[in-house]
Amino acid sequence: MIHNVLITGASSGIGRSCAFRFAASGAGLILTGRRIERLKAIEEEITRSFGVKVLSIEMDVADREGVARALNNLPEDMEPDVLINNAGLALGLDLFQDGNPEFWDRMIDTNVKGLLNVTHCIVPGMIRKGRGHIINIGSVAGREVYAKGNVYCASKAAVDSITRALRMDLLVHGIRVSQIAPGAVETEFSVVRFGGDLEKAGAVYNGFQPLHPDDVAEVVHYAAMLPPHVNINDLLLMPTAQASATQINRK
Repeated sequence: MIHNVLITGASSGIGRSCAFRFAASGAGLILTGRRIERLKAIEEEITRSFGVKVLSIEMDVADREGVARALNNLPEDMEPDVLINNAGLALGLDLFQDGNPEFWDRMIDTNVKGLLNVTHCIVPGMIRKGRGHIINIGSVAGREVYAKGNVYCASKAAVDSITRALRMDLLVHGIRVSQIAPGAVETEFSVVRFGGDLEKAGAVYNGFQPLHPDDVAEVVHYAAMLPPHVNINDLLLMPTAQASATQINRK
């Protein structure tokens, strides 16, 4: 039985959908993100709809000291059984030579270091209890490099490598480690990538049906609810219309 789930980047998209999916099955939630007002609105809706305990924490995963302050002092009854490392972003879609180093830093700080910061705080409690499940949200971009994806693709390849190495390191402790790697999912992802340009962001999903956040949340929930002796090491989830990172059947 899952008692508590910690979700990073829970204020929108896949993280938000995961919050509602796990709440529907009775799990308590620790929701983290930079937009506390959104988290509080989600907390209120979930509490009203499902009656589960929800703890919302304003936190930037890239801030190592802030993460430690927030997660090293969780109430004992809210220690997570499942950690969903969902926080991540892409900034820009440029040739390497035209790239913005500030964007590189933010992607690496969030997608890679952020995952490390959060996981490093949560793993000791799981080791102490001899159980737990870490689910990292990867991407098809971590398997296939595409033109102008350079640093974002590298950050998601790092998530893949960290997931595999973490599974080896935690093997003797009975802790499950999974990666769920989606293809095209219609979230705020492209809006953020293109600096709020809604027209450019919308064009990413033109002519085909992408995944929706609820689709990914359903798969994450499935992986977490399997019997303790079963682990999904790695799962690549794509829209039917997508065959690879760059091959999409647009009508």
